[in-house]
Amino acid sequence: MERSLRLGAAVRTGVDRLAAGEEKLAGIGRFGLLTNPTGVTRDLRPTIDVCAGLNGAALAALFACEHGIRGERQAGVRFEDETDPELGIPVYSLYGKHRAPTDEMLEPLDALVFDIQDVGVRFYTYMTTLVYAMQACARAGKPMIVLDRPNPLGGAVCEGGLLRDGFQSMVGVWTVPFRTGMTIGEFAAYVNDRLEPKCQLTVVPLGGWKRTMEFPDTGLPWIMPSPNMPTMDTVRVYAGTCLFEGTNLSEGRGTTRPFETVGAPWMDGKRVAETMNRLGLPGVKAHPVYFTPMFSKHKGELCSGVQLFVTDPAAFRAVRTGLHLLACVRGLHPDRFEWLPPFKEGGKPFIDLLSGSDRVRLTLTGAADAERIADDWDREAAEWVKTREPYLLYE
Repeated sequence: MERSLRLGAAVRTGVDRLAAGEEKLAGIGRFGLLTNPTGVTRDLRPTIDVCAGLNGAALAALFACEHGIRGERQAGVRFEDETDPELGIPVYSLYGKHRAPTDEMLEPLDALVFDIQDVGVRFYTYMTTLVYAMQACARAGKPMIVLDRPNPLGGAVCEGGLLRDGFQSMVGVWTVPFRTGMTIGEFAAYVNDRLEPKCQLTVVPLGGWKRTMEFPDTGLPWIMPSPNMPTMDTVRVYAGTCLFEGTNLSEGRGTTRPFETVGAPWMDGKRVAETMNRLGLPGVKAHPVYFTPMFSKHKGELCSGVQLFVTDPAAFRAVRTGLHLLACVRGLHPDRFEWLPPFKEGGKPFIDLLSGSDRVRLTLTGAADAERIADDWDREAAEWVKTREPYLLYE
């Protein structure tokens, strides 16, 4: 704990620097703010309040993505525009009829500000919302200001294969690996360099952040980015176990340990845990558990499953572990395991959208396949490390 407090003492987010007057929005006139409950300062002052109290700039609209402006909605729940009861300004939904700001929403504004904590993983939808917002601002000729936040997994390690063309969706909007190794501001700069037309982008950088820092090292308060991302334990495994969203197994939604636990009423958790542990994957142990989801898949049913315990965060590789866990369950339960069908007719299976291609669904049958895919993805991630280099803001 002493190490975390010492390292984190100097880390300041973009909104911290804005609140302290180190960065100013004066002169931009009327602006919109795209945020959620993670938009807070070090001392837990909401970014909405910081922006509402600025001199020389007027907060005129709020924009809400998945889970709502104040985190009041569960995953996948669509909602429409409303009026903020505290400020009396419009709250535009970007997770309902529209997924991006429209020209009508942006027309009365002079700029759009973004402040949301993401988790540094491609299929987390906040990254997609940021790209859609940047594209909308570029078309409308409106400046975009990103208040940077730490990548909770740090910025040193990248994992997973690149998204393939034709597999873009809300859970994968750009050609990046599963685990980007970038802050949200660095990611914005990378994307903007490839937009046509480009957005007039400004990134308000972090103060005191190092790429080797996980979120606990920053000293910043952890606010759940979404209802099923409660702790850093969840964040560490998410890049691998989120793949189970594309299967007929529970990924732990509806429990107190989402994404750390996976299972189903028909699964033999003890055999799966024993098989996984024999693989000797670095930095992780699987333990058999029973759980009953309160909502989502297998609601109200007793499930046998496994819980992943990360024993060495530096050595642990979530994506390789997730692939092996998929292969293990499929191999032990070939008659019960299923990939979920597309959500809509003519669409792609969700596992394809999550993984970025159809390779996992078509070729993953055993541990050898998991190793081959993971090795190929490691090579892609190594190339990505070179690609991202010009856009890194921190050492």
